[in-house]
Amino acid sequence: MSLFDSLKSAFQSSGSNVSRRIDVEGRFTRQRTAVTGTMAHFYAAKDREHDDRMVGIKILDIEKMELFENRFKGLKKPSEGEIALTMHHPNVVETYEVGLTMKGQPVLIMEYIAGPSMQNIVVQKQEEHVSGRRLKLIRDMAESLKYVHSMAYIHRDICPRNFICLPESTGVKLIDFGLTVPATPPFMVPGNRTGTPLYMSPEIVRRRATDQRVDIFSFGITCYCLISFEHPWQGAILNGRAALHHDTSPPQNLLERCPNVDPRLSRAIMNALNPDVSQRTTSMEQFLQAIRSVENVFLS
Repeated sequence: MSLFDSLKSAFQSSGSNVSRRIDVEGRFTRQRTAVTGTMAHFYAAKDREHDDRMVGIKILDIEKMELFENRFKGLKKPSEGEIALTMHHPNVVETYEVGLTMKGQPVLIMEYIAGPSMQNIVVQKQEEHVSGRRLKLIRDMAESLKYVHSMAYIHRDICPRNFICLPESTGVKLIDFGLTVPATPPFMVPGNRTGTPLYMSPEIVRRRATDQRVDIFSFGITCYCLISFEHPWQGAILNGRAALHHDTSPPQNLLERCPNVDPRLSRAIMNALNPDVSQRTTSMEQFLQAIRSVENVFLS
């Protein structure tokens, strides 16, 4: 069986929520312009079979999927769709269906979140979207990642782009399991350099053995950026080469950049993004415990 056929087979597995074929063109009315991601095209649409409810439609790029899945030949890695269908948590986007378009493209039909992307908030420094809400957003992000880890997965692409805020930024949901792998030894060996470079842990950059702490590092940077609108290794280089600095120069301490941040929160975030994995926060539960008594991000 070719890899293409095996990918199709994965998306055609039996299950009450899995459709063998989904007539995307005939069933859905496109509402938003498509966005091209790392390995997929995404757009919002109305589902005529479900009272015109808004959904997100993610159509995967077969060639890019094939390049990624080739890394795990023989390991029986679950597909993105199979992983997404297992995720049921208030802070994780819900996936309704997985199947194939009439053209044979793998497709996911998921919950549509109407709020802004955290990436836009951070890059455009949209203080109005997060003022007074940062602590709630950080706790929601932490709970979502804690849940993914409890399901025995490594997300592998934690970054602001993969958190979507609810309307009025009252909460946040984690999206995109395109790079997610099981947290088991065969998937944690050195060599799999995937993710978003500015948020990539030194273990990934240096092709070392990994575990769920690579997500904690990326989460720490995401929290840092949400608070300061700056990157802890801010510099002239903002492309993939910037990740090489994550273990060759120290990050700027969050308290130095934002002196009125609650020291307990700052310390928790800096521990999470520690480049030395042996000194890094060991679990999302440990992070949540560290910020349990924090009431406000900024001290007056």
